Amino acid sequence: MKNKSILIVSYSQSGQLDAIVRSALSPCLENDNYNIVHKKIKPKTAYPYPWKLIPFMDTFPESIYLDPCEIENMLDDDVEYDLVILAYQVWFLSPSIPTTAFLKSEYAQKKLRNKPVITLIGCRNMWIMAQEKVKVMLSDIGAILIDNIVLIDQGSSLATFITTPRWMLTGKKDSLWNLFPEAGVSQNDIESSKRFGKAIKEGLDNNKEKEYKSLCYGIGAVNVDEKLIKSEQIGTKSFTIWGKLIRKIGKPGDIKRKPIVLLYLAFLILMIVTVVPLNMIIQTINRKVNKNKVELQKKQYELPSGSSTERMKDFL
Repeated sequence: MKNKSILIVSYSQSGQLDAIVRSALSPCLENDNYNIVHKKIKPKTAYPYPWKLIPFMDTFPESIYLDPCEIENMLDDDVEYDLVILAYQVWFLSPSIPTTAFLKSEYAQKKLRNKPVITLIGCRNMWIMAQEKVKVMLSDIGAILIDNIVLIDQGSSLATFITTPRWMLTGKKDSLWNLFPEAGVSQNDIESSKRFGKAIKEGLDNNKEKEYKSLCYGIGAVNVDEKLIKSEQIGTKSFTIWGKLIRKIGKPGDIKRKPIVLLYLAFLILMIVTVVPLNMIIQTINRKVNKNKVELQKKQYELPSGSSTERMKDFL
């Protein structure tokens, strides 16, 4: 007799997120007392990997406005799950379109209502606004978020600004010119994510999930980089304004959208080269002047798991 049932839902293009799921949840996956079902979201029209630049940019209006794509039917089980793990990528400061489609599906509305949910994110380094949108969608279907686990790409912001797009557009993630690290989440971080599975297993074994409280607190589940908060807010506003215009012109893939998408791409590059450096200086000053406010924001965005590490030694 299985003691607990866990539903894992994920969408991974490169396979990295699947590797993170396998590692992070290995303590549960290797336990015969758990009934674990892993459902992979399957868009009816597959998104490419590697991407081409224009098709990728053409997805940002629908990403930012949370327009779902069509996905394969997932309503094929009658299991009542004790815990749900939602693993997702971030597209344009939003959950990936297939993830949005899942959260707006009949299956999610049926299976996630009143269930404790743990989100597991693998992305470059900007995920705050995406998670805020996921929180709202989970709340809309009556799901209860109890933890958020975030693994980000290795390297500085400058390094990942080079390595992540290269990986996304060419499929190459190896070290570049011996100057930049491999793209993606480091293997060490993936391996060390097993601590989350250990904490989840302990929580399930003690029925802690029924209390709808964090199972992964105190083990460094999430760490908000306060330097990126304002950048994400500004980026979201820009995507929203331009996305609204492009959605009015046509549907995804419509040839009429291409000139505006190219125009926005040029605008985005210009902003990154000129405005972003100036904004970084301004925000550095702002964080010093409004230190308490920024710290409060950081803590709020880190909920419900938090960034503290006082329990780390117990799960290594």
